Amino acid sequence: MKKLLDLITEEMESAFEKAGYAGKYARVTLSNRPDLCEYQCNGAMAAAKEYHKAPFLIAGGVAEALEGSDLLEEVQVVNPGFINLKISAGFLSGYLNQMQQEERLGYEKTEKPKTIIIDYGGPNVAKPLHVGHLRSAIIGESIKRITRFAGHKVIGDVHLGDWGLQMGLIIIELRERKPTLVYFDPEYEGEYPAEAPFTISELEEIYPSASARSKEDEAYKEAAMQATFELQQGRRGYQELLKHILNVSVTDLKQNYANLNVEFDLWKGESDVQPYIPAMVQEMADKGYAYKSDGALVVDIKEETDTKEIPPCMLLKSDGASLYTTTDLATIVERMKLYHPDEMIYVVDKRQEMHFVQVFRCARKCGLVTEDTAFRFLGFGTMNGKDGKPFKTREGGVMRLEYLLSDINEEMLKKIRESRPMGEEEAADIAKVVGLSAVKYGDLSNQASKDYVFDVDRFTSSEGNTGPYILYTIVRIKSILKKYEEQGGQADGADILAYENESEKALMRELARFNSVMENACEELAPHKICAYIYDLANAFNKFYHETSILGTEEEAQKKSRIRLLILTRRVLEVCIGLLGFEAPERM
Repeated sequence: MKKLLDLITEEMESAFEKAGYAGKYARVTLSNRPDLCEYQCNGAMAAAKEYHKAPFLIAGGVAEALEGSDLLEEVQVVNPGFINLKISAGFLSGYLNQMQQEERLGYEKTEKPKTIIIDYGGPNVAKPLHVGHLRSAIIGESIKRITRFAGHKVIGDVHLGDWGLQMGLIIIELRERKPTLVYFDPEYEGEYPAEAPFTISELEEIYPSASARSKEDEAYKEAAMQATFELQQGRRGYQELLKHILNVSVTDLKQNYANLNVEFDLWKGESDVQPYIPAMVQEMADKGYAYKSDGALVVDIKEETDTKEIPPCMLLKSDGASLYTTTDLATIVERMKLYHPDEMIYVVDKRQEMHFVQVFRCARKCGLVTEDTAFRFLGFGTMNGKDGKPFKTREGGVMRLEYLLSDINEEMLKKIRESRPMGEEEAADIAKVVGLSAVKYGDLSNQASKDYVFDVDRFTSSEGNTGPYILYTIVRIKSILKKYEEQGGQADGADILAYENESEKALMRELARFNSVMENACEELAPHKICAYIYDLANAFNKFYHETSILGTEEEAQKKSRIRLLILTRRVLEVCIGLLGFEAPERM
């Protein structure tokens, strides 16, 4: 189904050509003066240069060619040559009738589907999720859903951090606490226990304790570095401990991500790609890309067009240990071998941009990807407190994600209790659903690359540009539709008729923008564009609701038309919030 703007532009192209001018000047945009018109075409100004003719005269000729148009009900020429347009009532209602018959609301899947891997999440095992993991999870999940909706094959990878010094620290601390475990006996050749020698609570306490000690005890840190090296070299007992750490951690991580309504197709970590590293590094050296520098193995990646210094990409440290760069490159090798992606999107903190510049350039230079494989770095800003600094607990520490969600849910529960009486269990369920909308919409309504202030009071408000406001709008529509059904109403098969007032037309025009917004949000990987759209749509609906009789309309055909308009509005809003990663309750 074609976008409404495209249809209007096609009408204008025909008019320009009929008037004797090139159709390339017929581009139509939404009006920047909605008080004067709905759409505008400024092509006459550009055409004036080619045809050596006053733009007002060119615009006048185009306007004459548009007389009798079924698509436009008003065409006005304004000095010095603007063409102001208003769409016709019949065409707009016909467009919505076609849209409501489409399963995907008129949004067509891409003609060239790609295989896309989205790298988001990035938690470290043996550590609880904290607020620093929030943006990657929320933004990545939404982009995954948006690109899938566009028709691409999309694979989401959590990309666990499970291979650095932290693993050595955990192993050494565990050895100090439980030295008799068989994992520490290098002579042991039997079967290892199936059950982990620790719980998730113990594991989450072990790492920070070990990390703190390593900062003060040099011998302890050296032992951890040695343990890390032995793990990476394949020491059997340590490999088994790693499996236990992963099993216990991933089970907990899955539950926490589920609370965010975030899912991954792959639960792979850095440890999964270790088998690829030796051959990858050797090939880079054999082909002359990698060379020794102060004992470390590096690849030069600077380019002639660089305006600032781009350091070499380090593959191995002087002691032979791998780095994040190494495992990220090996991950690319594995992805190309197993999934053959056309594109890889990395949703990470924008402060890591230089790291990924190095990784992407190294991958290309060393031939790890094909020439047409695309990399996209989607760097996000920080989530700050009201003081403008990165969000912290009252004590100044990094807040666990589960505590943040709990605080949001408590605030929503308090507001729900104050607003209307309902059972405690139902109130708690609704608070959880609405609370998630507050968190996700509060984040996604901002452009990903920008920092934003996490304001619990504002995000949980049912007024303004918030998730709860969007949900209240959907619930209001559901309530009207339910009442209509209870009155015996039946609108199946009914058409949406021409509007009868300006607020009805404004709502219809917002609905007609749906496929254009979806296309733009997918092209730019921009969930905030969907947020902006549904906020405009919710505002348009609520204005229509307050100014228009719906169930009280005496004319039955008009009542059915408006019910169909409500059903379409609900569908569009529900599709959009689904792409943002949350849903609406039945009541609030």
